[in-house]
Amino acid sequence: MKKVYHLSFALRHVRKLNSHPSIIYGYPLLRSLRVRLTSRFSLRLGMKRCNFFISRLCKEGKIDEARKLFDEMAERDIGLWTTMISGYVKCGMIKEARKLFDRLDAKKNVVIWTAMVSGYIKLNQIEEAERLFYEMPLRNIVSWNTMVDGYARNGQTQHALDLFRRMPERNVVSWNTIITALAHCGRIDDAQRIFNQMQERDVVSWTTMVAGLSKNGRVDDAREHFDRMPVRNVVSWNAMITGYAQNRRLDEALELFERMPERDMPSWNTMITGFIQNGDLNRAEKLFDAMPQKNVISWTAMMTGYVQHGLSEEALKIFNKMRANDVLKPNTGTFVTVLGACSDLAGLTEGQQIHQLISKTIFQESTYVVSALINMYSKCGELHIARKMFDDGSLRQRDLISWNGMIAAYAHHGYGKEAINLFNKMQELGFLANDVTFVGLLTACSHAGLVEEGLKYFDELVKDKSVQVREDHYACLIDLCGRAGRLEEAFDIIEGLEEEASLSVWGALLAGCNVHGNVDIGKLVANKILKIESENAGTYSLLSNMYALVGKWKEAADVRMKMKVKGLKKQPGCSWIEVGNTVQVFVVGDKSHSLSDLLGYLLIDLHTKMKKAGDMPDDYLLLDEEF
Repeated sequence: MKKVYHLSFALRHVRKLNSHPSIIYGYPLLRSLRVRLTSRFSLRLGMKRCNFFISRLCKEGKIDEARKLFDEMAERDIGLWTTMISGYVKCGMIKEARKLFDRLDAKKNVVIWTAMVSGYIKLNQIEEAERLFYEMPLRNIVSWNTMVDGYARNGQTQHALDLFRRMPERNVVSWNTIITALAHCGRIDDAQRIFNQMQERDVVSWTTMVAGLSKNGRVDDAREHFDRMPVRNVVSWNAMITGYAQNRRLDEALELFERMPERDMPSWNTMITGFIQNGDLNRAEKLFDAMPQKNVISWTAMMTGYVQHGLSEEALKIFNKMRANDVLKPNTGTFVTVLGACSDLAGLTEGQQIHQLISKTIFQESTYVVSALINMYSKCGELHIARKMFDDGSLRQRDLISWNGMIAAYAHHGYGKEAINLFNKMQELGFLANDVTFVGLLTACSHAGLVEEGLKYFDELVKDKSVQVREDHYACLIDLCGRAGRLEEAFDIIEGLEEEASLSVWGALLAGCNVHGNVDIGKLVANKILKIESENAGTYSLLSNMYALVGKWKEAADVRMKMKVKGLKKQPGCSWIEVGNTVQVFVVGDKSHSLSDLLGYLLIDLHTKMKKAGDMPDDYLLLDEEF
C-alpha cells in the first residue's frame, strides 16, 4: 500500500511564479493549500517545489514564512535543510541557523557546513568559524577557500597563508584569494612570488597583481603586468587607471582611459575622483559633463571636489541637480558631503532642509551622518541642537565618531571645559580615544585658553602608543602655546621635531606672534614659512601687521612693497549672514552692496564704541588694508 504524504502550508504575499497550472500560485489566489503526494515521485517533486518556494521566500526576506513552510514538511531531504540554513545565513541570522544546524534530526553535508563557516566569517566571528571548520567531517575545496578568505578578511594574513599551504588541493580561486590577501596587507613581494608559482592564471589573478602593485606604489611594475595580460576586461583597465591616479600620474591615467575599448561607470568615476584628489577640478568637471550616465558616486565625487576647493555653493547646486533625477538616491557619502557644504556656508536653512530629507531615510541611523549633522548645527551656531542630537542617540548607538563630533562642536565654540567633561565621560564608558579625538580636545583647550590642560592631554597623547601623533596635533599644541604667549617654548618645540615642520605648524606660531606683537620670533617664523612657500601672501601680510603693531612703520612698508613687487595680493576677507532666507555677502573693500553707506556709518559707530570700551587700539582697523 502506498504511503500517503500530506503537506499543509500557508504562503503570504508570494508573487505568481509561473503560468503553468501545476505550479502553486501566490497568496492573492490561495490563502491555504494542502497538497496530497501519493508516490515517491510526487514526494520528490513536492520537495523540489517546496525547496523552490523556501529559497524564493528567503531571497525576499520573508524568512519566518520560509521557516513555517519548512516546519510543516512531514519529511525533509538534504536540499531542504541546505536551503533553510543557507537562508538564515544569508539574512545574517546566524543564531537561528545554528539552532537548526545543531538539531538532532538535522541532515548535513559539506555545503551546509561551509555555509555555516561562511556565516560566522561575514559577522566577523572568526573564532567560531575556525572551530566549525576543524569540526567538519569532510571538507571540499570550497570549504578551504572559504576559511582562507575568512582569515584574510579579518586581517589574519599569516593564518590565511599557513592554511593555504596546507590545502590538499587548490584551484585558481585559492591562489587568487591568497595573493589578494597578501597584496592588500602590503606583502606585495610574497604576493608576487605566489603569483609566479601559479600554473594557471585567469583575468582575476592578473588584475589582482596590477591593483596590488599599484596600491603599494609600484605602478611601473603594475603596468608591466597589465601589458603582459593575455586577456583584459574592464575591471583590469580600471585597476590600472586607479593605480596611475593614486600615484598622481594623471596624464597616463587619462591616456589609458581614452584607449579603453569599453568603459563602465567605475571607469568614469575613477578618473573623476583621481582628478579631484589631485586638485584638478577643471578636468574633473569636463569628464563629469561628458559622462553618458551618472550614478550617485559620480555626483558625490563632484560635490566633494567643490567642497574641497571652497566652492560649497556649487556643491549645494549640484546636490539639487542630482535630486531632480528621481532615480538617483543620496547615500551616506552624499549626505555627509552636502552637510559639510552647509557647515562651510553656515547655511542653517539648507542644513535643516537636508536634515528633513535624511529623517525619511535609513541614513538617519548612520553615525557618520549624525556626526555630520552635529557638526553642521554647531557651525551654524545651534550648539544646543547639536547636543540634543547627540543626547537623543542611545548609548548603544553612539560610537567614537559621534563622541568626536560633539567634542569638536564644543571646541569650535570655545567651550573647553565642556569638551573635557565629555572626553572624560567617553573614557568612563570604555571608548578609546583616537587621533581625531585628541585634535578636537586640544583645539578646545586652545580656544578656551586652557593651556595647562592642553599640555597635559598632549603629554597623554605622546605616551599613548596606540595613537599616532600627527601634524594636526602639533599645530594644535603650537596654537595653544601661541595664544598663551609662550612663543619661545612653541618655537623650541617646532625646532625639536624630528621631521621638518609643515606650513600649518609654522603658521599657527606666526598667528601667535601676530597676536602678541613679537616681531623677533615672528620674523624668524615668517622666513621659515617663506622657505616652504615663497609666494604666501598671508605671511607677508601678517609680518607687516606685526611691524605696524609695534610702530615699525618703515619695516611694515618694506614688507608691503615686497608684496607689490612680487605681485602678491592677500585674498580679501569675506563674511556673510542669512537674513529672511537671503544670504548677504560682504567682502573687504567692496562697496557694491545696496546698503553700503548705511552699513559704513554703523561700523564707524561700532568702532567708536569699541574704542571707548578699550576693546581695540585706534589703528587696529588700518593694519590689514590692501595697498
